[in-house]
Amino acid sequence: MTDDTPTTTVSVTINGEEYVRETEDRRLLVHFLREEVGLTGTHQGCVVGKCGACTVLHNGVPKKSCMLYAAAVDEDEITTVEGLAKRAEMNGVAMKTREGTTFHPLQMGFKQNHGLQCGFCTPGFLMTATALLRENPDPTREEIKSAISGNICRCTGYTSIVDSIEWAAARLREDEPAVADGGIDSTPCEGCNCEIADDVEGNDE
Repeated sequence: MTDDTPTTTVSVTINGEEYVRETEDRRLLVHFLREEVGLTGTHQGCVVGKCGACTVLHNGVPKKSCMLYAAAVDEDEITTVEGLAKRAEMNGVAMKTREGTTFHPLQMGFKQNHGLQCGFCTPGFLMTATALLRENPDPTREEIKSAISGNICRCTGYTSIVDSIEWAAARLREDEPAVADGGIDSTPCEGCNCEIADDVEGNDE
């Protein structure tokens, strides 16, 4: 940034925390998040609004952060992939892995259903799916496909992504029990001594 570069002081709430930064007027939100706030979970892909890897929630609406200037979100609220687990904890729907990592049900869904391979596109899919399930808790597979049509994955073929979102939707509706990390359901396998127990648990705090 040079002395004559036009700047704006931006005050924005990100994942529930307020950030105040002086930033260049031309600074894209994706670069602001990654380079000035240090939230690198939002990935920079095409930078032309096509791939969806940089999707965040802007006042609850999924937006491609490569198509927004940071100055345009002054006084607004942004949610990134780093904020999903915190949101799940606040809503009492968080799940835990065997190692104790807290996940949003969507994150667990992608893990359980192999919804990612390289993982580069995953944050964008998670944010798009978060908005979908808030508006439509019981989407059909076609509705899920329509919602994620603005996100590109070059690895999975999309079927496992749709499976992952459908899995999470069922658990958020409590149609299905929360399952242990690495398990298919909470019922011990027939003829097997494995214990799934309490590896995945909700959080009411």
